[in-house]
Amino acid sequence: MRYIIIGAGAVGGTIGGCLFEAGHEVVLVARGEHLAALRADGLRLATPDGESILGIPAVGGPGELAPRSGDVLVVATKSQDSVAVLSEWARQPVAGEAGTAGGRTAADVLPVICAQNGVANERFALRRFRHVYGMCVWLPATHLAPGAVTAHGQPRAGLLFVGRYPAGTDETIEAVAADLEASRLLAPVSPDVMRWKYCKLLGNLGNAIEALCGRAGAGPGGQPEGAVAELTERVRAEGAAVLDAAGIGYASTDEMRAARGDQVSFRPPDRTVYGGGSSWQSLSRGTGSIEADYLNGEIALLGREHGVPAPVNETLQWLANRAAAERWQPGSVSPEDILAAVSTGPAASPASATAG
Repeated sequence: MRYIIIGAGAVGGTIGGCLFEAGHEVVLVARGEHLAALRADGLRLATPDGESILGIPAVGGPGELAPRSGDVLVVATKSQDSVAVLSEWARQPVAGEAGTAGGRTAADVLPVICAQNGVANERFALRRFRHVYGMCVWLPATHLAPGAVTAHGQPRAGLLFVGRYPAGTDETIEAVAADLEASRLLAPVSPDVMRWKYCKLLGNLGNAIEALCGRAGAGPGGQPEGAVAELTERVRAEGAAVLDAAGIGYASTDEMRAARGDQVSFRPPDRTVYGGGSSWQSLSRGTGSIEADYLNGEIALLGREHGVPAPVNETLQWLANRAAAERWQPGSVSPEDILAAVSTGPAASPASATAG
């Protein structure tokens, strides 16, 4: 199988780099300065064991690459970019696949794996592709500079639950899991992969807090304290209440921790300072967008559908989107301002007027 990693940032770059180092054929899909750096110098992958320069082929999109039978598409873009990316790749003809009207397309024959936060991407994909798989990603990594990705997990780089969407397993995902397991990744196959992704969603509800407040409020062990701890507790409690009201099952944090065991421990490489997760990195790079609509916004949506208030998630969604659009840096908002905004509404919050 050839792995086409669509979105070669922190997660995609780590997965692609690990597969490539293990001898698998990989193509990275990127854009802008990151693509230029990958083409010029290769992927610089730093891990706790050292740094490697990997000469992985890199392209800007399907116009530069002919999909072929046996390819696996791994989508690792942010959720806000999914629809455009999936639509572009779905219509590509697949070499070696005969069919009507000029041949069969990627949507007809190629497996697509959603290696993304949130729970909306798989449904986006299933509108376009016949063979869709979910991947629940617990993989601590950072992408801040063009051409460079830092993976913080040890001895394995990450935990990746995989399975068919909406449910089940098959030979394809079993083969993918075997390749991942042989590539310094932990990849259990689950017939109910979305149960794990909803567990991860609850954990990701705090991403906006980290992005907006930076590392403020973290105690000596990295655990939240004070107003940050209150926000973190409230945002997760809202999320659990909404999922329960919707009848959506989710794994517990204890189950996730047990699955990870001592196989994926967080350890930044030497001389590396860890700033924050995916939403923090979006603000830090000034990308202009953030995935809050598919994290806190997912809870806001389900809450409205099932009559369960979710004011903390709604406020974080609103503030995170404004922070991204106006290029605020991480840490621009105090947790106290966010708590005030929960009571007064985000538009009336001092944070919305003074942060920057």
